[in-house]
Amino acid sequence: MTLPNPLPVVLADYRRNRLLAAVTVLLVALAVAVGVAVISQERALRQGSARAADDFDLLVGAPGSPTQLVLSTVYLQLQALPLLDGAVLEKAASTPGVAYAAPIAFGDHWRGYPVVGTIAAFASRGGALVPAEGRLFAGRGEAVVGAAVQAPLGATLRPSHGLHASDDDEDDEHESGHDAHHAQDLAYTVVGRLPPRHNAWDRAILVPVEDVWALHGLASGHADGDTHVGPPWAPGRVPGVPALALKPASVAAAYTLRGQFRTPQSTALFPAEVLNELYVLLGNVRDLMALLALATQVLVVAAVLVVLLVGFLARRRQFALLRAIGAGRGYVFAVVWTEVAVLILAGALLGAALGYGGSVLLSAWLAGRAGFALPATLGAAELQLVAGLIVAGLLIAVLPAALAFRRPIAAGLRA
Repeated sequence: MTLPNPLPVVLADYRRNRLLAAVTVLLVALAVAVGVAVISQERALRQGSARAADDFDLLVGAPGSPTQLVLSTVYLQLQALPLLDGAVLEKAASTPGVAYAAPIAFGDHWRGYPVVGTIAAFASRGGALVPAEGRLFAGRGEAVVGAAVQAPLGATLRPSHGLHASDDDEDDEHESGHDAHHAQDLAYTVVGRLPPRHNAWDRAILVPVEDVWALHGLASGHADGDTHVGPPWAPGRVPGVPALALKPASVAAAYTLRGQFRTPQSTALFPAEVLNELYVLLGNVRDLMALLALATQVLVVAAVLVVLLVGFLARRRQFALLRAIGAGRGYVFAVVWTEVAVLILAGALLGAALGYGGSVLLSAWLAGRAGFALPATLGAAELQLVAGLIVAGLLIAVLPAALAFRRPIAAGLRA
């Protein structure tokens, strides 16, 4: 003999207790959403920051903070860096195993976009990056812009001194096309645009490093009368730079170069070395947040269970009437278990959707400030979290169902 379908009774109970059902689903959803968002966002930050560092195999800078060197160079979180002696650039450019040694010089901006002095080999990432429009710069006064820079080919850019633009500068730039307070004598002509890299360098304006040196009253790095840009450099005429981006010819060369440039005058590092330290800190924060999320889930599930038990105790007469008109114990068990299981299942699925949506929105918000894309996804950890709560909910649903199953009809009718 098959049991009657419990769903009509379950749906009727939901209609009579809409508020209780909605609160139960919402509590479970919020508990799951917090855990899913924390795990997903931590992974997005880890993956996004690692991808943003792909263009930088080896960084060389003056002795100082490795973290600040990476933040300024890789993520363009610009702060004043001590200058690396120009002799280090000369040495790096002629060292075996170096595909290119690119100076990275900061200090100017145009409408909030940082102007970075470097060489054409870095702009093309050693030939791996082909301009989406135009060409690479080939002479003084030319610029290649990142994909997010709002300047068309042929535009004339007049940068301003300093690392950041003020609000007043922004207004003047929009009105007159350049910074009226700190305009430079040199203007750049946009000759190319790079394809999107989904990192901070999409907002960078790349120009010959010789122009940046000249604007700061420094030598050009070449002999008098030599107008070419980029290497080779003239010995003894290369100014200091905040950082060098070295492209090793091989993995073995990368480790050799790192050792060669770790001297009292310079420090060399793989960006991953600094990122790993940050990831350890992020991992500790993630573990703490995950623990708090788990504790929240336990408390929420316990609260839901108490609410449901109180609700079922208040309806024990209803279950006794079902038994009195012929419904078996198994049918009553199925009704109660289904009611609880469906609420927890719905809350868990809704929570997964809310957590993922929240992670996507937070990633979009952080990307605008961090300068690189944060790919928000649902991974195995989040799915395990949701699945674990669903399984726990299905088991928890057995408790009120068992109470309804075991209660005598007479005791229920007297309620």
